[in-house]
Amino acid sequence: MPDLPRQPSAAEDAVIQLASEQVNPASQSIDRMSALDIARLMNAEDATVARAVESQLAQIARAVEAIAARLQAGGRLIYIGAGTSGRLGALDAVECPPTFNVSPERVVGRIAGGTFAWTAAVEDAEDRADLGAADVAALQVRAEDTVVGIAASGRTPYVLGALDAARATGALTVGLTCNANTPLERAVEIMIAPVVGPEVIAGSTRLKAGTAQKMVLNMLSSGVMVLLGKTYGNLMVDVQATNAKLRARALAIVASATGVDAGAAETLLTAAGGEVKTAIVMGLTKSSPEEARTRLAAHGGVLRAALEAGAQ
Repeated sequence: MPDLPRQPSAAEDAVIQLASEQVNPASQSIDRMSALDIARLMNAEDATVARAVESQLAQIARAVEAIAARLQAGGRLIYIGAGTSGRLGALDAVECPPTFNVSPERVVGRIAGGTFAWTAAVEDAEDRADLGAADVAALQVRAEDTVVGIAASGRTPYVLGALDAARATGALTVGLTCNANTPLERAVEIMIAPVVGPEVIAGSTRLKAGTAQKMVLNMLSSGVMVLLGKTYGNLMVDVQATNAKLRARALAIVASATGVDAGAAETLLTAAGGEVKTAIVMGLTKSSPEEARTRLAAHGGVLRAALEAGAQ
């Protein structure tokens, strides 16, 4: 008598029911398609991601305001995730220092399996809630911090363990998933859930779900930094000019903000020791580097506030 097929456990059955794990009817014959048709199909599916994110804009805005307030009070923004979700959080964290001149200790990424998991899969680490709690303990999470748990499925034990530990400290907890009605929603104070539906390759959540998560993370970190005064208009005035491309960008920003030519912008930036905001204040107020720095310091480093105060 042949063996009966093994029935899925309750936990496995719950995962199977997730929208992100379903089979996408549009791609059931993808292995018979030409390369161009595959690209067209994936492009069509990706076009739905922005609409899913759009449905979460109110929650994203709520998170941006809350995170900014905590960072302003000395807290940190901490991303916690596993696999693709963890790597996306870590990517967002490491890009904040050069873009917005914030300390790498203020925006932090942690991934199940540690730094090794950035470049190699450590899939079993995501199954351990205790590892998530241990990472939160190692970070010495405090009440003024924000912990964003990222899990496409919304039920990753590592992430849930981290969030439980974070909530116990009084930290703000935010969830980012691509499924509805998940354990993650019950573990956080602010839930962001762009439901993108079945993937082109069933269950491969590095695709639409990953794209949605990247879009939301872009909004979270960029929105927070704008509220903290890290831009002037849409100019990246806190950029760290650490390579040739960024030095050229810094010069262009100074020229654009002050209305001077490239040569004058370079003179200002050199006199300012490479500090873009200082150079702009110098150019617009005809002040010395020391006077420009003093004015910026009096307004928390916010360029617009420093300039508007001088114009009164």
